Amino acid sequence: MVDPHLLRDARAGNREAMIELLRQIETPVYRTAYYLLGNEHDALDVTQEALLRVFMKLHTYEEKAHFHTWVQRIVTNLCIDLYRRRHAYTALEALDGALPDASRVEDEVERRDLAADVKAAIHRLPLHQRTVVILRYLQGFSYQEIADVLNLPLNTVKSHLFRARQQLQVWLQDHVKGGIGG
Repeated sequence: MVDPHLLRDARAGNREAMIELLRQIETPVYRTAYYLLGNEHDALDVTQEALLRVFMKLHTYEEKAHFHTWVQRIVTNLCIDLYRRRHAYTALEALDGALPDASRVEDEVERRDLAADVKAAIHRLPLHQRTVVILRYLQGFSYQEIADVLNLPLNTVKSHLFRARQQLQVWLQDHVKGGIGG
């Protein structure tokens, strides 16, 4: 969380406070961009653009939503815009470390295969479902925070997550039976 005094000072035009504020939000912004876009280059570009927008638009921030929610809305919208422009299929490399290391080689191979399968399945989801899955399970946002970030009704967020989980379960079960490519 960002210190409210730092935020206040940055909004008041304090240059040092603005620099510190941008430093504090840089990693979470990059993480979201990377999870959504799947590659470092695009994530760095979007992070730079998001930080620039925060810098340029901080005066428009209204304290109706939490500051991190406002920032996440900016980065998520930039990612969605880039995705729509490119229609590129990219991997979610950040999930590689999601599973703990195993002591046995066989377990490690199985875990890596599972992580790759989960990444592939998440990336097959429609963008709106993929976005809520990433914000919920990789970023740890509450349902309400996701609704605020995406400017969606709470029940729509719940519906997207429910459908995404159902689809992921089907794809992953099908994969166990013979292939995720279907």
